[in-house]
Amino acid sequence: MTELRKRGAAGGAVPDSTDNLSDKAWTRSWSCEGDKAETPDVPPSSADTDNTPECFNKALEGLPRGINYWIRGVLSVAMIVGFFLMIYLGPITLILVVMTVQIKCFQEIITIGYRVYRSYDLPWFRTLSWYFLICVNYFFYGETLADYFGALVQREEPLTFLSRYHRFISFALYLAGFCMFVLSLVKTKYRLQFYMFAWTHVTLLLVVTQSHLIIQNLFEGMIWFIVPISSVICNDIMAYLFGFFFGRTPLIKLSPKKTWEGFIGGFFSTVVFGFLLAYLLAQFQYFVCPAGYNSETNSFTIECEPSSIFELQEYTLPSALQNTLGWETVQLYPFQIHSVFLSSLRLSLDPSVDSLPAALSEPSKSKTLPTLSRVMEASWTV
Repeated sequence: MTELRKRGAAGGAVPDSTDNLSDKAWTRSWSCEGDKAETPDVPPSSADTDNTPECFNKALEGLPRGINYWIRGVLSVAMIVGFFLMIYLGPITLILVVMTVQIKCFQEIITIGYRVYRSYDLPWFRTLSWYFLICVNYFFYGETLADYFGALVQREEPLTFLSRYHRFISFALYLAGFCMFVLSLVKTKYRLQFYMFAWTHVTLLLVVTQSHLIIQNLFEGMIWFIVPISSVICNDIMAYLFGFFFGRTPLIKLSPKKTWEGFIGGFFSTVVFGFLLAYLLAQFQYFVCPAGYNSETNSFTIECEPSSIFELQEYTLPSALQNTLGWETVQLYPFQIHSVFLSSLRLSLDPSVDSLPAALSEPSKSKTLPTLSRVMEASWTV
């Protein structure tokens, strides 16, 4: 990447001989130049820096440690209250929040490629990236809206037409974008343009697919959104606390501040937290019922006969636990058992999923990408 910046600054366009390089020669040239690069060109590792937004760092700079912690505590409480308020406002508000985070994450990842290859003046790169985002969102959410807003769609003739030919329209939109990409190709920049074309599609796969899964689960009941998201929040807090007080053994090299003690402490704390939270939420129809659209009132209704996984059932304990606890049976919601596996799956992927945003944010020196990606992590557990 250092080589690309230097070449772009010196001559602007890539020499024609670049196109004749093999993949191995191209990779080798990057590696050699990267080894010789000066220290200022290498961005600091995001794992070693504070991920607090820059505006907060400037505001808190110079304050005594006690006041600093107090302000951070107040802001944390404010964010928790805001999260509760979004839950109170219902699934539509949560869907808008997920869409906002999706767009911001896409913008952050696309910016990584744009900053690296900006000096090459690739034609239509950013325009095509956002165009493909619109196409993919139209494809995914068009069918979702047709399923859950069926009464409204059938009532309006334009919406009926769009629903009937939705997949054909989506395919036509994508083909139009593909044709625009072909028309934008420049002979001396083929390799870079195909790199960025693939970069855009991988970003769409990672970001849009996950947000689509989250929204699908939101329509099936907010409990499928709240429990995974709350598990992510709880794990971050407990892993930090256990690591701060007991951390001694580094977990992975990419994130040197993460420790085995924090990982294990956060794991068990999150499993217990998810188990208890599932018990609490499973008692209320507001959280467990799928969201339905009422054509008469033009509003969402959350009323239903709860599914069997949200009804108390009696389970026989293993003999070892019977001798220890003195109980033969226990009453649980089946969803509580689901929550244990959801938390375990999410936490088993924690080191890898945690490190991916940190690695991606290094080329662009982004401080917001690791923070935004925390919300997207919940889709790995649903």
